[in-house]
Amino acid sequence: MDLSTWIAFFAAAWAISLSPGAGAVAAMSAGLNHGFRRGYTMTFGLVTGIWTQVLVVGVGLGALIAASSLAFTVVKWAGVAYLVWLGIKQWRAPAAPLVAADGEAAAVSRRDLYLRGWIVNALNPKGTVFLLAVLPQFVDTAQPLLAQYLVIGATFGLVEFAVMSGYAALAS
Repeated sequence: MDLSTWIAFFAAAWAISLSPGAGAVAAMSAGLNHGFRRGYTMTFGLVTGIWTQVLVVGVGLGALIAASSLAFTVVKWAGVAYLVWLGIKQWRAPAAPLVAADGEAAAVSRRDLYLRGWIVNALNPKGTVFLLAVLPQFVDTAQPLLAQYLVIGATFGLVEFAVMSGYAALAS
């Protein structure tokens, strides 16, 4: 991945991570209900969930690229259309407040917080569809795919970690 593509992905990763979603609500809820130190555990689960999603999508896209460059191009442009549709939908949507879940303040183990975070991101079908739409825009099929997906995963994980830690800290 060349530097200009990485910078564009880095900016996209920040935009994706900063936008409110299930991960942000989970991080804020954990920070609010369990404090920063325990909420921080949820952040590790969220990042591991993102890495799981990147792995699943990367393996699938890698197989698709190996099978057909036309199919990859179709997925890429379908992703563009999906992102445009999401943007229009968000632009037209009314403002809605973010509300943390009530009643979760009971003692929850760090392991359970970690697993909750992993489940939120790893098993989120919207996350899979979103990554399927976003990742092809930054993959150069002429370059080795593994190295590109490792850079994408590391970048996205670090950005997600920073943002979700911030959400947990601010909520605590």
